Amino acid sequence: MSVFDQLVGQDRVVRTLRQTLTTPGAMTHAWLVTGPPGSGRSVAARAFAAALQCDRQDDPGCGRCEACRLVLAGSHPDVCIVDTEQTFIKVEEARQLVVEAQARPSLGRWRVVVVEDADRLNDHSANTLLKSLEEPTPRTVWMLCAPSLEDVLVTIRSRCRHLRLGTPSVTAVADLLIERDGVDPAMAHYAARAAQSHIGIARRLATQEHARNRRREITSIPLQLSGVGAALGAAQDLVTEAGEGARAASDDYAEQERRTLLGQLGADPAARVQPPSVRTHLKRLDDRLRAESRRQQHDSIDAALTDLASVYRDALLVATGSQVELVNSSEPEQIGRLARSFSQEGLLEALETIGLARQRLIANGAPLLVLEAMMIGLVLPGPSPSGVGRGPSGGVGGSRGGPYS
Repeated sequence: MSVFDQLVGQDRVVRTLRQTLTTPGAMTHAWLVTGPPGSGRSVAARAFAAALQCDRQDDPGCGRCEACRLVLAGSHPDVCIVDTEQTFIKVEEARQLVVEAQARPSLGRWRVVVVEDADRLNDHSANTLLKSLEEPTPRTVWMLCAPSLEDVLVTIRSRCRHLRLGTPSVTAVADLLIERDGVDPAMAHYAARAAQSHIGIARRLATQEHARNRRREITSIPLQLSGVGAALGAAQDLVTEAGEGARAASDDYAEQERRTLLGQLGADPAARVQPPSVRTHLKRLDDRLRAESRRQQHDSIDAALTDLASVYRDALLVATGSQVELVNSSEPEQIGRLARSFSQEGLLEALETIGLARQRLIANGAPLLVLEAMMIGLVLPGPSPSGVGRGPSGGVGGSRGGPYS
C-alpha cells in the first residue's frame, strides 16, 4: 500500500510527485496544491510529506514504515501541519511558521511545513512568509493548499510550483468507498453522485443516515418556497440546524481542550475560581473555540447551499433536455416539477442567487440575513397568463429584480 493510494482519480498528480521524488535535481522547495473542494489537496500534501520522510528511498511513500505512519498520523516531529478554523491566518501564526521552517530536520530527511488553508493568508501574514518561500532553508519544503490560484496572493504563487488537482469521477469515489469503507455498491454510487465527488462528504452520506436525511430535507426546500413566510422559515431552519450541529460537534471538544490547557498550566480543573494568569489563557481558548464554532456553522451552511444549488442545476438540465447525469437522479419527479415551475432563465438566476449568498457568507455577512435574502429570491413564481414559467423574482424569464439587485 502506498501513501498515494489515497489520491483518488489523480494519476497525473501522483506521477509528478513520484518523478520529483526519484529524479535527481527535480525537487522544488515550495509547492502550491490547488483543486476544488473534496479533490484531496491536503491528502496530496500529507502524502508527499510522508514520501519525503519515508525510510524506504527505493520506494518512497511505501505507507508501511514508521516514518510514513508518523506523518499520516500527524505526529512526525519534522512535519508541521497548519489547519486553521479562523477566517484568516494571523501574522503571529505566520511568524511561527517561518521559525519552524528555519529549523533543521531532527528525525527525518526534510522539514516539511503544510499550510492546508493558504487562501486564508491575508496581505500581512502572506508577506511574512515571502522571504522564507523565496529563499528556503536547505532541506525545508513548503506545501501550500488552496482551492485555486486566484485564491492566493500573486506574490505567494509566483514563488511556488503549481500542482493542480481535478475533481475525481463519481465511479472513482464510489470504488474508494467500496474498497476502503466496505460500503454497499448501490449506496456508494448514490453517495458519490450526491456529494458531487467530494470524498469526505460522500463517505459521510454513505455511512450516516442522519446526513442522508438532512440532505433530503435541504433538496426538498425549492418546492416549499411558496411565499415570503415560507422563505423566511426555511432560512431560519438552515441557520438553526447549522448552529446546533456546530455546537454539538464542539461541546465535547471544548471541554477536552479546556482540561488539556489546565493540565498544561498545572491548574486544578475542579477549582471554582482560577488564578488571573490561568483565566487569561482560558479566555484566549474560549475566543478561539468561538471562532472555530462560527467557522463550522459557515461551512455547514455552505455545504447546504451546494446541495440546494444542485437541485436547480438538475432542473436546468431537464428543462434544456441535456443528457448529462443528474446529481439528484433519485428524485426525478421533484426535479421535473421544479423545471416546469421556472423558465430556463429563471433557473439560471436561481443559481446566481445562491452563488451570491455564498460570496456574502465568505465576506462574513450575517448568516440569517444572507439566507433570508437568498430564500426570498428563490420563491416559487406564479404562472404567467401565457403559461410561461417566471423567474425567481416574479418576472417572466427571470428578471433581475429582488433582494440581490
